[in-house]
Amino acid sequence: MTIGIIPNISKENIGRVTAFFAQKLKEHGFNFIFSAKTRQIYDELPPQLKHCRFIDTEDLFDSCDLIASIGGDGTMLHTAFFARESKTPIFGINFGKLGFLAEFDMNSIDNSLEEIKNGEYQIEERMLLEGDLSISGSNKLYAANDIVIDKGGWPKMIELSLMVNNDYVTTFAADGLILATPTGSTGYSLSAGGPIVSPEASVITISPISPHSLTMRPLVLSSDKIISIKISSHHKNIQINCDGQRVSSYPPPLDISVYKSGKIIRLIHTNSTNYFKILREKLFWGLDARRIQ
Repeated sequence: MTIGIIPNISKENIGRVTAFFAQKLKEHGFNFIFSAKTRQIYDELPPQLKHCRFIDTEDLFDSCDLIASIGGDGTMLHTAFFARESKTPIFGINFGKLGFLAEFDMNSIDNSLEEIKNGEYQIEERMLLEGDLSISGSNKLYAANDIVIDKGGWPKMIELSLMVNNDYVTTFAADGLILATPTGSTGYSLSAGGPIVSPEASVITISPISPHSLTMRPLVLSSDKIISIKISSHHKNIQINCDGQRVSSYPPPLDISVYKSGKIIRLIHTNSTNYFKILREKLFWGLDARRIQ
């Protein structure tokens, strides 16, 4: 089995961690290939790794059985963007803060790799969002977590009109709007008061950001709906960002349509982890502080 390695080269000591992980792969009998960007930390790699294969990230998915993303959740989302065109499963080695998506831990990597070697894992399919903008020549939007409409540098609120399958829903003023997948429900959407959604659910959540109304609450829709938003602002630009990674500014008024993508990503979970365990241990969901010693 060959595993592709995509490290977050901007992190301190990432060369040391990448070398450690590659050595563990060798010890467990895996082959591995580095993403070409790893060459940017070439000097941090030990001599025995400098002769390994380095190929473009886009080609890595076709050359490997699994992809390992070394960093945090942001690195996983960056990897997921490239994974959308491939069926190659991905897993994350947490070298960041929370590690909700990047659930593998370097301290227990031997056990995790042994589980993968023995086939003791599941592959979970996660939905993606796509978005189209009314501006001619604009790129299609893709997100594994969320598509966020934001007021940008404007100090005042923007106006948003919401439609679902051509049915008018409402018009409201807010700092922005978050459209999230179940995967993204524990990200920015959660911080804005959105619900936690099981990743098996096929839904899209809509969470307003600081709405100027006590009645404007998050909304959960079936993923077969097309969500249309008209955005108005007196400022010269509003921002659209996908997964907090790809940020673009556009002049208002702007129309955007968001819907479930025909593409998916595939995530690996070993038998020693599950979604609710991660919720409890990393978000402390459902834990009663009075019972914690």
